[in-house]
Amino acid sequence: MAAAFAVTIALAGCYRNPGSVLQNMSNARQIAARLQVEFAQASDATNLAVMADTDTASRQFARETEQKTLAIHRDVDELRHILGDLMFASEESLLDDFERKLAAYRRLDRTILDLAVASTNLKAQRLSFGCAQQAADDFRIALEGITQTTPEDSCQVQALCFRALAALRQIQAIQAPHIASPSDDVMTQLEQTMSAAEADARSALQSLGPVTPPDTKTRIAAADAALTRFVQCNQQIIALSRRNSNVRSLALVLGQKRKLAAECEDSLRALNESLAKRGFSATR
Repeated sequence: MAAAFAVTIALAGCYRNPGSVLQNMSNARQIAARLQVEFAQASDATNLAVMADTDTASRQFARETEQKTLAIHRDVDELRHILGDLMFASEESLLDDFERKLAAYRRLDRTILDLAVASTNLKAQRLSFGCAQQAADDFRIALEGITQTTPEDSCQVQALCFRALAALRQIQAIQAPHIASPSDDVMTQLEQTMSAAEADARSALQSLGPVTPPDTKTRIAAADAALTRFVQCNQQIIALSRRNSNVRSLALVLGQKRKLAAECEDSLRALNESLAKRGFSATR
């Protein structure tokens, strides 16, 4: 007991804030440990924002990231003040190193969160399952109406309707790989295939007019209108898919973010270990 008191008195004579040396050291260790937890939580929230399957969830996790980041900055400021009072130059240097690495990490993190919240690939997917699917169904129904009102032996009509529907189905089948592709070149090739399929569907519809009874004209017009809606929706899908925000944010999380996060974690670990050694040597 007397030895510990003597150590405290000795330390008090060396530091600018002699009345609370041991308390400051305890606070410093607690804040440094809390920084590790807060950084891990902020990093996890960013990952969840990227992996979220709804816009609402992605925005919520992005807000959590920002809240945890604010807490990190508050704790860094508080810890810096305490380390200054204690005159722990080596630990201040370690904290400076963490702040430098955190700044680089945060620049990337903000980019990731902006991409994740945009959710362009998810929006494209919803359009594919939504307006595009509805237009495709309307197109199919209109074509079925044409085949049902023409003689059963009209092979040409049957073939043209099948050709038109097959062309549209080809576009639908290509939407998913387009949305998932990280490559602009691959997307360009897929779009060229889509354009060729659209032209084939329209050609088949135009060829139906001369070989079908007059009472099928309204159904051909309905099919044409449905195809136009489908193409317009597909153009929106392509535009959103081209932005590739979900694919890009995931690639950043799996690549650059892992490296920068590991560097920040290493700095915090070194800071905690250094403070732990100080505490041991000062209190044993």
